[in-house]
Amino acid sequence: MKILVAIDSSASSDAVVSEVAARPWPSGTVVRVLNVVESIVGYPGVSDIELLGHAETEAARALVKSAAERIGAQGIDAHWVVTEGYTRAAILDYARAWQADFVFLGSHGHSRLTQFFLGSVAKTILQSGPCSVEIVRATENYKSHSLGIKILLATDGSHYSEAAARSIANRPWPEGSKVKTISVVDSFESAGNLGFSAREVIDRIQEEKMRLCQDALSKAGNILLNAGLKAAGAVLTGDPRVRIIDEAKEWKADLVVLGTQGRSGFDRLVQGSVSEAVAIHVHCSVEVVRERVTQ
Repeated sequence: MKILVAIDSSASSDAVVSEVAARPWPSGTVVRVLNVVESIVGYPGVSDIELLGHAETEAARALVKSAAERIGAQGIDAHWVVTEGYTRAAILDYARAWQADFVFLGSHGHSRLTQFFLGSVAKTILQSGPCSVEIVRATENYKSHSLGIKILLATDGSHYSEAAARSIANRPWPEGSKVKTISVVDSFESAGNLGFSAREVIDRIQEEKMRLCQDALSKAGNILLNAGLKAAGAVLTGDPRVRIIDEAKEWKADLVVLGTQGRSGFDRLVQGSVSEAVAIHVHCSVEVVRERVTQ
């Protein structure tokens, strides 16, 4: 597995490094810790521009070297790299060129000129990344994994949700980790003003949605069980974005995992809305699993 860890000097990025270092990984996993030094060429009136650029590059090297050493101390093959450019584009370009399987980054951070947070750099990587993305938010239990990790898998039974289940199944997890699978029936607001025939149609649609959700849980459960992971399952009703976020909070999940189609344009806005909404608003870390795009 090839994991790209994109960091800056923020506390959020420090949590990312701690998380990657604390978690077990498949044999042969390679980690690269990346920091982007934004280009300062073209800023008129700034004296000693070359000296400033050199100082920032040296600080970036020290940052990623230290992070790679922390991860490497846990027996993980870890390396560091500093590149220059526009932060969002540079992370995406590096992930594509290296053919990363995962990009890890924090939910908040900073660059030299602006603050970035989920909705800026992280949101861009989430939307446009060529591979899976984990946005780390450290819960209390995430600091040590002493009790394992509570993983909430949200599935709709699609090929993309099955890929998310396989992603969990194909990785080792700390001892004591628990998995819970949920599937959400997106219900109609109301059928109260409709005639009897219309309500019958809606009821049949809802029954079919319920069946599909139960099938989704069964598929995910079998994938996990074949990997030796037992998962409790539940069908919920309501807005999937709200129910996933609420269930994660109520169950005190450490990590929410979802699949995404990873499309662009209108399809991405519609199909990606659930994963993006959860990534933005959930209290804990979130993985959006995307099968790696080869170009």
